[in-house]
Amino acid sequence: MPSPKIDGTARGYVIPIGGAEDKLHNPQILKKFIALAGGQNSVISIIPTASQLDDTGERYQHLFTELGAGELNVLPISERADAQKAEYLTLLAKSTAIFVTGGNQLRLSTILGGTPIAKAIRQLNAKGVHYAGTSAGAAIVSQHMITGGTSGIVPTENGVSLAPGLGLVNSAVIDQHFNQRNRLARLLSAVSYNPFLIGLGLDEDTAAFIDDKNQFTVVGSGAITVIDPSNIEYSSMAEANSGDALTLLNLKMHILASGSRYDLNARQAFIK
Repeated sequence: MPSPKIDGTARGYVIPIGGAEDKLHNPQILKKFIALAGGQNSVISIIPTASQLDDTGERYQHLFTELGAGELNVLPISERADAQKAEYLTLLAKSTAIFVTGGNQLRLSTILGGTPIAKAIRQLNAKGVHYAGTSAGAAIVSQHMITGGTSGIVPTENGVSLAPGLGLVNSAVIDQHFNQRNRLARLLSAVSYNPFLIGLGLDEDTAAFIDDKNQFTVVGSGAITVIDPSNIEYSSMAEANSGDALTLLNLKMHILASGSRYDLNARQAFIK
């Protein structure tokens, strides 16, 4: 479950980004994130754990400086022992925003899961610190995190792999690089398990800016596909054999481009 709000404090924004966000020509997502964080007065912690490239954190540090951010701290957490270091927790505690880079989401969950850093991220978000994550950093936002699955359109019994995420959002399961990597089948497979979950498929260079009321606005050049199974009449998941195509009756789908909004609690979409 997401950490409960602190009395009198609005939860910080949760901003999953579908990956490959525009960094040069029209970096609207990153600019909006930095503005929310406080612009020149921001203090942003960058966590590059998902990436296996040594310079990922520094590249975002340079990019955010060019876009007008204030203090930037890279937390080079590459093993579980790093996620318990007091100096990293101290840096994180003074953040106005946290940014988690792309890479392999299983690196994030296996290195950060259950550590003081993961707990601090949840607590800080509840206190009003904004969280943004791109690609793997977006996937881990969910309580149930997609780690793999089949491409295509038709969902199957073994069409998705799931692992525990950070749980900053517990009513939605998030997939990224959605249209570019043809991931509808695995998102449908994920929501077929339980109609409580709303599926959010984020295209590249597209983000959901989720506020403290659990409503989000779409920002970016692509779209977000919303799968709402709340009125599903039948799922064959329980009876299907391994690899079988699934029958799913009465699913609702929305395609939301930039400026569109969605209420995760009311399960209602709005145009600009």
